[in-house]
Amino acid sequence: MITISESAAGQLKTMLAEQEIPNMFLRLGVTEGGCSGFSYAMGFDDNESDQDVYLDVQGMKVVVSKDDIRYLNGLEIDFEESGMTGGFTINNPNATATCGCGSSFRTKEEAGNPAAEPC
Repeated sequence: MITISESAAGQLKTMLAEQEIPNMFLRLGVTEGGCSGFSYAMGFDDNESDQDVYLDVQGMKVVVSKDDIRYLNGLEIDFEESGMTGGFTINNPNATATCGCGSSFRTKEEAGNPAAEPC
């Protein structure tokens, strides 16, 4: 299960509404790399596959590949505003280590493939 806070869902729904391509949805994923071995991927997509898991979170279609769901099960996404800045934050209960910038992680079972260059 993936949780998206009301604040994050509001931001994402606004961003989705601005897309000019119909039937867009939120795609969450994981790629190898980053300081700790895996990096988060979050973006809009309109291509679906039989290798995807479909979720309804806060009234939004959220899609995760079957390969990535093991890294993202239990993921919590929030949106925090701070003065003139703001951004999405991710809390991943599967992560046993994260990098200083918070954009990469590794799990107890898998270290991924850390990038040669730190973030």
